[in-house]
Amino acid sequence: MTISFSFAATPHIHFGVGQRALLADLIHAYGHKVLLFTGSRSFDESSLCQGVWSDLCAAFDVQRITISGEPSPHIVDHAVSKYHVWQPDCVVALGGGSCVDAAKAVAGLLPSGDSVMAYLEGVGKGEVFTSITTAFIALPTTAGTGGETSKNAVLSMIGEQGFKKSFRHESLVPKHIILDPELTLSCTPSVTAACGMDAFTQLLESYVSNKANPMTDSLAWSGLLHVRDSLLQAFENGSDLEARSGMLYASSISGLTLANAGLGSVHGLASPFGAFFAIAHGVICGSLLYDATRINMQAMLMRDVENIALKKYADVGRMMLSDDSMDDASAHSELLNLLKNWSEMLKMPKLSRYGVEKSDIPRLIANISGGSMATNPIKLTETELTQLIEAVL
Repeated sequence: MTISFSFAATPHIHFGVGQRALLADLIHAYGHKVLLFTGSRSFDESSLCQGVWSDLCAAFDVQRITISGEPSPHIVDHAVSKYHVWQPDCVVALGGGSCVDAAKAVAGLLPSGDSVMAYLEGVGKGEVFTSITTAFIALPTTAGTGGETSKNAVLSMIGEQGFKKSFRHESLVPKHIILDPELTLSCTPSVTAACGMDAFTQLLESYVSNKANPMTDSLAWSGLLHVRDSLLQAFENGSDLEARSGMLYASSISGLTLANAGLGSVHGLASPFGAFFAIAHGVICGSLLYDATRINMQAMLMRDVENIALKKYADVGRMMLSDDSMDDASAHSELLNLLKNWSEMLKMPKLSRYGVEKSDIPRLIANISGGSMATNPIKLTETELTQLIEAVL
């Protein structure tokens, strides 16, 4: 092997049914004061989450912050200001991707008391983050973003002048991650579908990324196998613990692959879509994935037929259909059929439902995430990007 690559260090991952029972012992290593981030209604309605909450309150001095919807810089700064003097020994996130991102940012900023706007890429002051961080433990309750395994805390301001940007640093990665599939059992079918399509998108985009390497390929392939075998089952039968386990694994793996290989056009567009309109990230990904893959393939077949991503798409098609006999053209076609069918089965909506109109297309293209587009397997033209957005309206 002559290729060179680097791979970011990973945290200590504890995977398996019942692993949430490890939380108290892990916290004890850091101290007694715990700042707990949770969802709101989803946390309160989950008997398993309530059990964790009771155990923590019995053993530690716990303060709780609830996160509803996308976390904003204001939410992060307010939490830092409120708890900077108290200085918790450990920050714990027990919730979905938004909860994990908010907790990650706050854990990073609590020691200094700084505003996240000093460091938020693209819209912040551009200062270099060097602070010591508060110990952070993540327990995801959804299987989608894989944010628990990455160094990025994604924050949003939604509206006409909105943005969706990252506060990122290696020290923000959790010290421990507890992946307990039972914690995802309470996810509704719609949440399961949107989160699952987010994980699927991240795995596929990182697999065909122009920065992919043998390590990310191996991980992405493993995650895609679990998506194949688990996503529809988890959607159709939310109590299927085997399917829930498969999707939680795939989601967390997708966080590792995106952090090390990058993403593509779906996430390039997901940034402005999520900034300007109140659309859940997983819904954006699920709605875009079929047409983004189709347009990527068309572009490479027109002007870059030797692109390795074409073979990779074909390999994924053969794997997803469990048919190694297909030639590349047939595998491409069958992969697209599967993506389209899954989008329909999982009820991914047209984005015009959220107020997106054709007149918004120039603004969306102008604000595409350059980082994600830089690792798309082929550079798409403005015409191709316009066609992609029009297809999902």
